[in-house]
Amino acid sequence: MQTIVIVGGGAGGLELATQLGHKLGKKKQANIILVDCNRTHIWKPLLHEVATGSLDIDTDGVVYRAHSSAHHYQFQLGTMIGLDRQSKSIVLQALFDEEGREVLPERKLAYDTLVMAVGSVSNDFGTPGIAEHSYFLDSHRQAGRFHRALLNQFMRTNQQSSVGYLNLAIVGGGATGVELAAELYHVADLLKMYGMPDMSAKRLKIDLIEAGPRILPALPERIAGTAKRELAKLGVSVHENVRVTSATEQGFIASTAGEEDKLIEADLMVWAAGVKAPDFIRELEIFETNRAGQIIVKPNLQSSIDEQIYVIGDCCACEQPDGSWVPPRAQSAHQMATLVRDNIIRTRQGKPLLDYIYKDHGSLVNLSKYSTVGSLMGNLTQGSMFVEGRIARLVYISLYRMHQIAIHGWFKAAAVMLAQKIGNAVKPKMKLH
Repeated sequence: MQTIVIVGGGAGGLELATQLGHKLGKKKQANIILVDCNRTHIWKPLLHEVATGSLDIDTDGVVYRAHSSAHHYQFQLGTMIGLDRQSKSIVLQALFDEEGREVLPERKLAYDTLVMAVGSVSNDFGTPGIAEHSYFLDSHRQAGRFHRALLNQFMRTNQQSSVGYLNLAIVGGGATGVELAAELYHVADLLKMYGMPDMSAKRLKIDLIEAGPRILPALPERIAGTAKRELAKLGVSVHENVRVTSATEQGFIASTAGEEDKLIEADLMVWAAGVKAPDFIRELEIFETNRAGQIIVKPNLQSSIDEQIYVIGDCCACEQPDGSWVPPRAQSAHQMATLVRDNIIRTRQGKPLLDYIYKDHGSLVNLSKYSTVGSLMGNLTQGSMFVEGRIARLVYISLYRMHQIAIHGWFKAAAVMLAQKIGNAVKPKMKLH
């Protein structure tokens, strides 16, 4: 029986495991194994909400082991550290508990077909002090670490009564940085209801730092301009054409052309300025990779060095016919998962493989409860259509709902949505622990 191993349980990996589970696993035609270093899945575009406490992974996350039981695949908790193409096996790192006792030894996992879906991590470009003094939002563990530090800073600020501000600095004017800035203002105002009467959004000072000429560089200029105006209304100081050269305990050292370097002070610092594939991919010295460490693939998403290995999601470097490269977005991971599912099945049927063509359906930026802006692309619009406000918010929410449907199915997804609605009516509006 064919064994298909998927490494990485992000949007693409989990959707692929679910689809193959129903297509092949349910009928006992193949063993589908999903490997991830976490026990729980959260949709990566929502990590900024986990970081602020707007989303509680303990209640809103998907537990892999329970999900696998319902969708006909197996789950292995582990971190990939090695790959042997000759024996067609991967190596998983030994697993230890919090006391340092071994739970599982280092072990090998054999495959017939391997799918690399390990996502991406923040790229600090070797900037001095960033790793030591900044928070990253690559995973729910890192988001949870930031959330705990944020709660502590909220309590310190509240204790100071009406004196002083909470200073936060975010490097990176992409979607993560912009959405995080807006969400922080939202949760700061919620704290009045939970025993911090002297804490509010008025006591936040947020600096958003972007090295390029404008925030949201990957999106149309109109969207960037609208988002910048909305952030300014909230009180965010947006710094464009400003490059961070280092970080200290006091804040970021920023450089602007023609001016002396200056310190942007911060109690909490977040680095969201770029992504790369996890370093271990390059350290394997097996794959052909690009400057960002992504694995270069053929048009059908097979790795350039081995047709038994597919690559999807943020760790995939896929060149399109027009010479452009597929952007690391949730929608591209979703599309890649569907194509790899089809190609695996077509291989079993002896049919030729399909090539991947990225379809850009537009982009949306959610500014918490304040606004949502973006563009939609498709046949109906014959190009792009600017949207904002309630319509944009509805479309933004629907993207997450589509992901839930992809991993749960229509009926279970509806049940999950209903359960979340009921839960939101009785639990606090933000995570307070």
